[in-house]
Amino acid sequence: MELEDDDLHQQRWLRVASLLKGSGARRVLDLGCGSGGLLQYLLREPQFEQVAGLELSGELLAQAKMRLERLPAACRERLTLVCGSYAEPHTSFVGFDAAAMLETIEHVLPGNLSQVERAVFGTLRPGLLVLTTPNHDYNPLFGLAPGEFRDPDHRFEWTRDRFRDWARGVAYRNGYRAAISGIGEWHPELGQPTHLVLFERKD
Repeated sequence: MELEDDDLHQQRWLRVASLLKGSGARRVLDLGCGSGGLLQYLLREPQFEQVAGLELSGELLAQAKMRLERLPAACRERLTLVCGSYAEPHTSFVGFDAAAMLETIEHVLPGNLSQVERAVFGTLRPGLLVLTTPNHDYNPLFGLAPGEFRDPDHRFEWTRDRFRDWARGVAYRNGYRAAISGIGEWHPELGQPTHLVLFERKD
């Protein structure tokens, strides 16, 4: 099996876009938008009146701009791209209906996770946030050795137990509900290749 094949990428983008659309959100924020894979799906939906992408890597942000230039002008007019870190409290993004963090949190140093939590759930406080990240339990099916990560830039990868504990802790501390599921082919002992959690603000 190839690591992170195109089909799994597509499944993640489609699932997250579907959840955001189903929430009724009008203003959506993609935190760690990378090269714009999710943004291109969001901009095709007229429901989303304002779409913003935040990305720390200038190189990836340039790739996103190139990718999204192919979309009609009416789509691009709804888009804002910002170079920056979601570990910092970007007050201009406070008040968005929904946000996504798709395959990005595993690139954060574990010691900075509390800072990310404060910035995203404490300051931005979107009504809904969809987050995905690799399921480390599933890695043997990709031919990886024990403890090996799917990408050399990953700072960690959570097992199912660790992910559940983290998601529930974040929800409890910040006034959210956490609905945990997954994306990709199910294995009876190892779960699915991608963790997913849907955080919904209680108020």
